Amino acid sequence: MTAVSETEQLRYISQQAADARVNVEIETEGMTLNLGPQHPATHGTLRIIAKLDGEQVVAAEPVMGYMHRGYEKLAEVRTYPQVTTLVNRIDWVGSFANETPFILAAEKLMEIEAPPRAQYIRTILHEMSRIANVILGIGDMGVQVGAVTPIFFAFRDREYVLNQIEAVTGGRFHPNFDRIGGLKDDLPAGWIQNTKNAMEKVREFCDQIEELMYGNEIFQARTRGIGIIPADIGLSYGLSGVNIRGSGVDWDVRRDATPHGLVYDKADWKVWTHPDGDSYSRMWVRLQEVREGTKIVDQLLDDIPSGPIMAKVPRIIKVPAGEAYVETENPLGVMGYYVISKGDLNPFRVKIRSASFNNVSITPWLLKGVYVPDIITILGSLYFILGDIDR
Repeated sequence: MTAVSETEQLRYISQQAADARVNVEIETEGMTLNLGPQHPATHGTLRIIAKLDGEQVVAAEPVMGYMHRGYEKLAEVRTYPQVTTLVNRIDWVGSFANETPFILAAEKLMEIEAPPRAQYIRTILHEMSRIANVILGIGDMGVQVGAVTPIFFAFRDREYVLNQIEAVTGGRFHPNFDRIGGLKDDLPAGWIQNTKNAMEKVREFCDQIEELMYGNEIFQARTRGIGIIPADIGLSYGLSGVNIRGSGVDWDVRRDATPHGLVYDKADWKVWTHPDGDSYSRMWVRLQEVREGTKIVDQLLDDIPSGPIMAKVPRIIKVPAGEAYVETENPLGVMGYYVISKGDLNPFRVKIRSASFNNVSITPWLLKGVYVPDIITILGSLYFILGDIDR
């Protein structure tokens, strides 16, 4: 082989150094990425149109309406008792909680008050619906970041809560148990103690999932500092529930604006917030609220008064003419029903203020500038149900 002279070697090294100093920017065309409308990480049929520059999101647009089922208009051709069957399916993971604000609005129009025993049981079932819903949301967040095990823990321990809901209502996912003036039935024998046992199982789940998922460094790396929502921005978009409390806003309808007919004020409990406003903080607040929910249920179970579970109401429900708006703190945030009656057997108009619609409305602002893998993490942390959007 011919030996390379020292001069040629120096020339070659010099040329390499010169090439390294040249900063070449390669322009790439933008790409449009469709997430959905069947993406498994979107909690229903949602489409996100993301415009990308490499791996970074330049703009994102949520496309809703694929699941639109017309709850508001269908309610206008149902009698008042029939509406509970309909609205059960809005947020299908926390169905009993959907019944509560509508029934309270109808009772407000009729100037009827459910007996104290019914108010206690109604509040307990409302909170159990929240617990079952949020447990699943916590486990599902693990799937969003690539961990399958947490969802199996969630499915396992949610069953204890669903068993108790089914034991008293007869319905596992769609109870249709609330009634204007009270409840369909009283509690079965042994239900109170069995429910306390279920709440203990839920607290064990919280401890296990905190160690398994929340303490995992990969989970923290994927959620901390990701999807930050400043409090003022969140409020301007109408965010509610955990999504705004995770940005440090200390507001909870259960404590600050409890509607007449629920008895959250009879229990001693705490509203949790987190100042960071990122994906981790929203999930952290959810975990604390599940623990707090078990405390609420336990306390109310100990104090359930005796007496009837139904007030005296007409056999055929005809709501007097008028308007009423009632909102409750539901698993996904604030849900309100604005009911207009003209004195008929069915509502003249029902307008539903569901939590998920507002919570998803912030996504164009929130997803701008993030990387593609973070889209799913952020959507998971917002935790929405598409039936709660496409009303």
